[in-house]
Amino acid sequence: MLGYEIGDAESLLSTVSTESVDLIYADPPYNTGRDFFHFDDRFNSVEDYRDKLMLPVLRQCHRVLKPTGNIVIHVEPRISHHIRFMLDDTFGPNKFVNEVAWVSGGNHHSTKQMQRNHDTLLIYKKNTQSFYEPEYLPYRQEDIEKAKICPVRNEPYSTSALVNRQADVIQRPNLRYEWNGNHEQWWVSKEKMQELHDDNRLEYSVNTGIPRVKKYYSEMKGIPVKDVWTDIKQIQAPEKLDYATQKPVKLLERIVKMFSPEGGRVLDPFAGSGTTGRACIKTKREYTLFDVNEDGKKLFEDSVKETR
Repeated sequence: MLGYEIGDAESLLSTVSTESVDLIYADPPYNTGRDFFHFDDRFNSVEDYRDKLMLPVLRQCHRVLKPTGNIVIHVEPRISHHIRFMLDDTFGPNKFVNEVAWVSGGNHHSTKQMQRNHDTLLIYKKNTQSFYEPEYLPYRQEDIEKAKICPVRNEPYSTSALVNRQADVIQRPNLRYEWNGNHEQWWVSKEKMQELHDDNRLEYSVNTGIPRVKKYYSEMKGIPVKDVWTDIKQIQAPEKLDYATQKPVKLLERIVKMFSPEGGRVLDPFAGSGTTGRACIKTKREYTLFDVNEDGKKLFEDSVKETR
């Protein structure tokens, strides 16, 4: 089943074939006690929220994921610990991958507590091996311009350490040897060290003779995206639709590219205005969207028409 279907998430998930989905992204109700017009986020108790909504949905999500699949649950800090316990119960604690803090910003100020400035993404995998494609941010041009220039290759580079300064904590006797008059525990073997030296990739300290390895900007992919995301801002016009809990397309593009293969199938059981679907269209993934709200489906279909 591909496209946008209207109905209850658990019921619709039960119609999806077992192990047919590469990635599930879910931005479920948070049990905030508020009515968001498009959906009522009020439950009698946390137990109701857990037992009647989330656990049944998560069990179906586990069933439909491929063995290499991932699930990403988008929540806020007030409910994230409850969701994590549920994910531990459903997928297993050892299937936890990452907890990402998306620094989304916000304008709500309070004199009673600190302002919340981030959402939480909880990422779990179906089995030991799951799909993951690292994403990289470009280096700042000013950093490249300030970098040293290699006299051999005539191009900018940075360096990283080759000495393990915690040798007593991380003991690797096979990596302890003398190099250039220094007996240390290194991060690479002696054979690799010789290879780096022969390739003019070592920069030696004038005072100690200890080498660092050169890393040329032209050979590096960029700065790896880690578990705090500050570069994607909250939803902005003209992308903004008339939907209270809409998320930025760039956020979903990053998630689907990192945790599903191109051409793979992404499922969103609480699709809302269909941001996941728009991200999948832009990144060449198939999508399956579910929601109880017909307005969300119409917003999605209208927004897709406008971009064609």
